Parts: sequence; C-alpha cells; structure tokens
Amino acid sequence: MLDYSHEDWKSRAAGLSFRGQAFIDGKFVDAASGKTFDSINPATGAVLTQVAECDEEDVNHAVAAARAAFEDGRWSRMAPGDRKAVMLKLVDLIRANLEEMALLDSLDMGKLVTDAVTVDAPGSAHFFQWYAEAIDKVYDEVAPTGPGDLALVSRVPLGVVGAVTPWNFPLDMATWKAAAALAAGNSVVLKPAEQSPLSALRLAELAAEAGIPDGVFNVVPGFGTTAGRALGLHMDVDCLAFTGSTAIGKMFMQYSGQSNLKQVWPETGGKSPNLVFADCEDLDAAADMAAFGIFFNQGEVCSANSRLYVERSIKDAFVEKMIARAQAMQPGDPLDPMSKMGAIVDEKQTQGIMRFVEDGKKTANLVAGGERVTVDGKGCFIQPTIFDDVAHDNPLARDEIFGPVLSVIPFDTEEQAVTMANDSIYGLAASVWTDNLSRACRVSDKLMAGTVSVNTMDALSAMTPFGGMKQSGFGRDLSLHSLEKYTALKTTWIKYKA
Repeated sequence: MLDYSHEDWKSRAAGLSFRGQAFIDGKFVDAASGKTFDSINPATGAVLTQVAECDEEDVNHAVAAARAAFEDGRWSRMAPGDRKAVMLKLVDLIRANLEEMALLDSLDMGKLVTDAVTVDAPGSAHFFQWYAEAIDKVYDEVAPTGPGDLALVSRVPLGVVGAVTPWNFPLDMATWKAAAALAAGNSVVLKPAEQSPLSALRLAELAAEAGIPDGVFNVVPGFGTTAGRALGLHMDVDCLAFTGSTAIGKMFMQYSGQSNLKQVWPETGGKSPNLVFADCEDLDAAADMAAFGIFFNQGEVCSANSRLYVERSIKDAFVEKMIARAQAMQPGDPLDPMSKMGAIVDEKQTQGIMRFVEDGKKTANLVAGGERVTVDGKGCFIQPTIFDDVAHDNPLARDEIFGPVLSVIPFDTEEQAVTMANDSIYGLAASVWTDNLSRACRVSDKLMAGTVSVNTMDALSAMTPFGGMKQSGFGRDLSLHSLEKYTALKTTWIKYKA
C-alpha cells in the first residue's frame, strides 16, 4: 500500500462504507433521540455519513452496560492469559484492516493518508499489542510483615472508565486510553471527538469480532456539551481519561467535584518550546525536525514545537532554512501521496487559526505562508506559516494555535532561553539542540516539560510515559505507568497462626 498512487487511494476511499451508529452493549444502535450529525470531509466539504448524536440517555445506557459487564466479571475476572489472547486477536484485526483504518482518519479529519497508514494505524496496533503483552507480566506485591501476618498489595481495575478523545489523532488517542484501560480489566465508554468518530466506531466493531465481550467496550459519538458532559457528571463512572484543550480539561475536573469525585486524568494543551543553540553541529537536521515538529499533521498536535528559540548568532541563517522547508511543505489532497500537509479538521478550526495569523501580521514579521488556500477549489487548508522576531509576550508565542504556525524568537544566553521556554502556562514537551553534553543535561534538567527531546523531536514510545506539567495536565498515557490511572491499590491483610 506504500506504493499506492493518488488514484489508488481515491478509488479505495470511494469503496468505503461507514459505521455511523453508536456501539453500546455489543450492538450498533441509533441514538435514543434519533438525532444524527454530519461527518464532513474537511478536504472537500463532502458529507461522509450521518453519525448518531448521543446524549445523556445514550451515555446512561452505555455506562449501565459497562457496569453490568464489569460486575459479572466477563472481562474483569477473565484469566489474564485469556484477556491477552483476545486483545492480540484485536491487534491482528487492526493490522488486517490497516488501509481502511487509515482512510477513515484521513477522510474524517484531513490528515495525510500516508501518515495515517504508516504512523497512526500501525501505531494503534502496536500499542494494543504492547498492553496485551503486559497483562500477564505485571505482578502484585507482598508487603514485609512480621510472623502471623500476610499483607498482599494488588492492583485492581477501577470499574467503568470514561474516555474522551480529541480529533487530531482519532484512532491513536482512542487506543492510548482504551488499550491500557482494557488491559487492566476495566469496561470502557469512549466518547470520540464529534469531528472524527468513524475510526473509533470501526474499532468497536473489530473489538467485538476479536471477542471482547458485550458491554466491555462502548462508543458513544456526540458533542462535548451533551455526551461528554453526561460522561463527566455520571455517578457510575469511576475514572475519566481526557485528551483535549486545557479549558475542557478544567471542566471535567469540575464535573468530578459535582458528581462522584471520579478520578480525572487530563492531558491538555501545549505550546512546546524548541531551543536551538549555536553549538548544534547539524543545523540541517535541526531544521528538518523543527519543520516536522510544527507542520506534521498540519500542526494539529498538542505537543507541537510551536515556539522556536534560536541563538541570535545563527538565527537569520536558521530562519532561511526553515523558510525553505515551509515552502516545500505546501498542503494538498490528503489522499495524494505527494502532498506534504493535509487539511485542517474543519471550518471552525481553520477560521480560528487564521485569526491568529491575521493578528500576527500586524505584530510580527511574516516570512513564510500566512494564507488560507484551497485544493481543487475546495477544503480547509492553510499554508505552513512562519513568523520571525516574535515578541515573547505576543499571543503567537503564548497561546495554543493548534495549526501550522511557527513563532521564531531569538535568545542570547542559555539562561535567557530556559527562562523564556519555561515562561508558559503549558509544560507538555520541549526540545533542545546542542552537541555540548553538559548543556544538554543542564538545560533538559531545567525545562518544565513532561518530555524533553534532545537532538530529536517529540520522542515517543510505548515504553515511556507521555503527559505534561502545569496546565498541560497531569495524566500519563503509554508505558506501564499508565496502568496506574486505571487501577487502584488494594491491601488484603491476613492474620494466621505462625
């Protein structure tokens, strides 16, 4: 499929069918109200299908099904080896349907199909496999006690996990939440973003085919103000995992306090800094990755390195490298393998990005892009955009734009670079480029971010936790640490005759 042409992908896309109903208790069902909303391809404006608009009644149904499944133990008390086997079957099914899963995300939210088929869909299978393999390799504890006492410390599933996921990586983000929660033995109710629900619904169908029991994995598409709010306020949801904006993350924290004090694990906004020092020996590699760090996925990445701090002595030369890379990454049809960027997810997001750009033209030096464009006269596309000499207090450098907009800020000293990088409400990720080992260690230690990448960009693995500090939230996805948020520690103390 890596050799598919533009026409190949368009032909395959034309042959797709879409699941639009909610998936509750092992069945596809209409919303109780009968309402639907349009799923729209942002590259063309075409309606892909109508999707069930779930609300409180549907969430209640899904949570009740999830609770019943958890309580009767059909999944929560299944032998670890058996649970592992079912999840590995799901892995096989995702891989067998890789092309379809990639197309669903590309059509639904505008990402390049080449990225979806080489990164997103295979990544989803990999993460499900990783957590499946972890199921029978995570051990409980025996506490040190005196004679006549046996204290067992075990990790037990919480029960019903609500997951609210964003539109920028629809399949991957659903996987990051669901794979870990299911591996721990929970039941899951997933509310995908209304802009991109199609791959989550197909994932539910594959999960059922793999043998995940009815009620264990449910998907309720709908809007945040109705379905998302109902999940956050539900008295029978034990944990809510959320990835999205900081403002909405705060709302879910409030919902917890207004309901049953459910655990809430937010992974929220970002405005990641990228620090390039003059002692970086390979500035071309740094420029390549700096461009990737802001223009990949149209800049719709929570950890996008959107603040580029460059040592003043190399700043002008480095900006020229960035301009050349931006000019070579113009947006195109997401189904065209030759395209370097895809479409912005929808009209609302496109307009929001362009407001930042238009305001930025009045306050900073626009050196690349800055225009909204169309492809074949249609779609939500924005050129890769670079502003130079951005003031540190400019909204371009402070606010999460969530689009292909880079702010370049010069610095003179290491201390100044670190101070500016940390002067943000966000702390999700950061990058450092230097060939001075002492500086790499020193600066990385001082940066307030959940992940610091040195001489690379957005380093990520199933083996390492991903999440933020400050108002980027405190939830952690990936690694064995993510199992901690979907489990509780339970002590069983036994007295016996020694």
